[in-house]
Amino acid sequence: MNRLIALYALPVLLLAGCQADREPQKTGLSETEMMQHAAESRAITQEFGKTLKGELQAAIKAGGPVAAIAVCHSKAPAIAQALSQKTGWDIHRTSLKPRRTAPDAWEKEVLLQFDTRQAAGEDPKKIEYYAVVEQAGKPVFRYMKALGTAPLCLNCHGRDIKPEVQAKLHALYPDDQATGYEAGQIRGAFSIVQPL
Repeated sequence: MNRLIALYALPVLLLAGCQADREPQKTGLSETEMMQHAAESRAITQEFGKTLKGELQAAIKAGGPVAAIAVCHSKAPAIAQALSQKTGWDIHRTSLKPRRTAPDAWEKEVLLQFDTRQAAGEDPKKIEYYAVVEQAGKPVFRYMKALGTAPLCLNCHGRDIKPEVQAKLHALYPDDQATGYEAGQIRGAFSIVQPL
């Protein structure tokens, strides 16, 4: 009988030990508050992505891929700015191979984790990360959502880019690194900083 109790108790003790190792970070936010901030951030990235995709599709329909570059160059920052003003947060996109905004140290670490997670089989559409960190001496909630490469994106971010597209990219982004992707690859992320 004692041997049977020991067999049942062992998994419980192991589980209790694992739980103790996963002590919550001292963030000043409850788990519920963390999840609420994440849900709000997720909704904003969805709004950003949906708005930008609509603009890109309309531009491609009207003037082809070269016209879409102008959307990314001027309208994408305007969409980010409008959402930032609406929420009071810093909202932008970044990438390990930037076209415009290079990642800060925290974003770079998260982007590298995203690549590792995708390589391990995780769906880029579901990859996100958030944490409370200190920035300029104050706690902030930081959120990142992986940005996958859709077939539409390959016109300007793929491996086989048409010469006229390449020329426009070079004119607007002389230091462009954001090419060479395949469909489905993570090519960057939406990044949000919420003041607390």
